[in-house]
Amino acid sequence: MRIAARLGPDASQGIDIEALQRIATERLRLTGAATAARRVVDIGRPWLRFLGWWREPTVVFQYQSQLDQYVTWMRNERGFSPSTVEQWSRIIGRFLRWCDKTNRQLRDLQPEDVDAYFVAQATGRWSRVSVANTASALRGFLRYAAKRGMCTDRLAASICRPRLYRQESLPYAPDWFDVQRMLADAETDNPRDIRDRAILLLLAVYGMRSGEAAALRLDQIDWAGRTLRLFRLKRRQPQIYPLVPSAAEALARYIDTVRPLSSCPEVFLCMHAPVDR
Repeated sequence: MRIAARLGPDASQGIDIEALQRIATERLRLTGAATAARRVVDIGRPWLRFLGWWREPTVVFQYQSQLDQYVTWMRNERGFSPSTVEQWSRIIGRFLRWCDKTNRQLRDLQPEDVDAYFVAQATGRWSRVSVANTASALRGFLRYAAKRGMCTDRLAASICRPRLYRQESLPYAPDWFDVQRMLADAETDNPRDIRDRAILLLLAVYGMRSGEAAALRLDQIDWAGRTLRLFRLKRRQPQIYPLVPSAAEALARYIDTVRPLSSCPEVFLCMHAPVDR
């Protein structure tokens, strides 16, 4: 809403990165928080893309025409989905700009040059999934380029995509013994521990995310029916769970004895003024 309030009447004609950064600079001046300024760009850019108002920066480089031809070929000849075309064109454009910046000619590229790109760009920055996606995109482009005489046909075959294992990207949960120790440590009469133990039980028993726990409202707890109604962030629809005794006891103790008096509908509030979620 803050971004929208600062957009001009001609915003639908296109907003570029310079205009968004001016809003971020104003936000930094008002709040003094660099994080708030960064969020203007991080949140504003995808929102403006969704509206169709985002104006991508036009950076012309040596291989722009080759990239445009490949994008057209992906879209019209191969029938790739728009998301794949957008993702691969971004990956390949990044590689071609690196070639241009390091004075590497596409027709003279060797496998060692592709290795140097991965070492320079991926080390310490890309996950295995990002490396695999980049390898697939580059292999497809270099295969296309070789058929049109832009580079040697050895390049595509030299790219090895790392193997991805099923569910390897899923986060690891703490051992249940460690969870029990955290719950035991929070089982005191300290007001902060009473609140934190209720939060920990929601995270452990229902697998709630931190944002879901913070947004939990009093009207989502049905004490008479012994149920808990959650709005999951990804499913975007309510889900009803049984209110297990341990969680119910922790929530009731926090609400009855510790929670500050407030008109806020959220269950969990700050312990000190100003009282807020």
